[in-house]
Formats: sequence, structure tokens, C-alpha cells
Amino acid sequence: MLNAVPYEVIGAPFEAYWAAVGTAKPDIDEEPAAAWTLIGTSGNLNHFSEGITVEHPQSMNCFRAAGDCGSRKCFRTEEDLKVRLTLADLTLEQYSHALNSNTVNDETAGPGTPGYKSIGMSRGHTVSTVALLLRGPSPEMADGAMQFYIPRACQTGSPSPVFRNGEAAGLALEWTALVDPNAATDEERFGVIEVQTAEAGT
Repeated sequence: MLNAVPYEVIGAPFEAYWAAVGTAKPDIDEEPAAAWTLIGTSGNLNHFSEGITVEHPQSMNCFRAAGDCGSRKCFRTEEDLKVRLTLADLTLEQYSHALNSNTVNDETAGPGTPGYKSIGMSRGHTVSTVALLLRGPSPEMADGAMQFYIPRACQTGSPSPVFRNGEAAGLALEWTALVDPNAATDEERFGVIEVQTAEAGT
């Protein structure tokens, strides 16, 4: 029997959040705690229409025997998890995602002095890491949630915002997952995908 409503077909934007590494993963049926901050001042209203891309790239090395044309065994030599989105939000708090999470300095206005914010543009050798959360609708129930939780990631994109008439400037951001040394299993070293299937019991 077919589902009357095909929940498994998702055509909706997700929200993206960041937090300090070590921040607790939110329960799937609750709003993320205050420690989780939206990426984009207005969330996905600041994301370009292409939305969020989740990529699972890998490199494989296949063995072919002298007596056979086909591969007899494959070895995975590399794997990654990448999250990409283009952000239409150039507030410095958001621009900091592209600049190694550098500190935003806020100078208060004074007599004869304007108020302003500033951020350094050098990223240096030390790479900042964050936790990421992607949240959207469940493919298994109405009004449920699906979430991607990535406990450690770093910004590996090279944004090139273009300032021109009549078009929004964007920051093309890319986060690459890093192995979580505290993962419960080898399968969870890049984090987990969770899908809500039912409401909490009473």
C-alpha cells in the first residue's frame, strides 16, 4: 500500500546552525538550545536559493587481476563529508565564518567618533573548528524533523564575494567534517543523521 503522503520526498530548505565543539546535540523534537546559532542572521532567508548541499565524496582503489577484466576488490582510501551553502549576509558576525571565526570588534560611538565594527582578514596557521547542525523536515512523519549533526568541522571554502549592481553578494561557504575522537562507533566519526519517526510518549 502506498503512502497517501510521500513524506520521504523532501522539497524544503533546511536550517544550518553552528556551535562550539563539544556542545550537546539537540534532541530531534526540540528547538536547538541557545548555544546553537543560526548561520545567516535570518536563517535560511539569508541562503541563496540553491540551498544547502551535503556531499559524501570518497576515493576508491580497485584491484583487477591479470586474468579478469572486472574489479575483484575495492579499497576505500579517502572519505569526506562536506556542507556547502552560499550566504547572502555580509554582517561581520556572519562574514567571520569565512575568516576562521575571527573576533568581531565593536567600537562604540563617541563625541566626533562614529561607531563601527571590524574584523581581521588574516586566518593564520591555526584552523578554527566548530560543530554543525542541519535541521529540516522528517522523511517519515508529518511535522517531524530530520537533522545532520557534525561534531567537528572546519571552514575549507574560499569565498569570493562579488559586489555589483542589482545582485546580492554571497559568501560561498564550505565546511569539511573532521574525525570526532569521541565518536561512539567508527560509523559515527563524522557525526550522525537522525530522522524523527514518532512523537514523544507521555
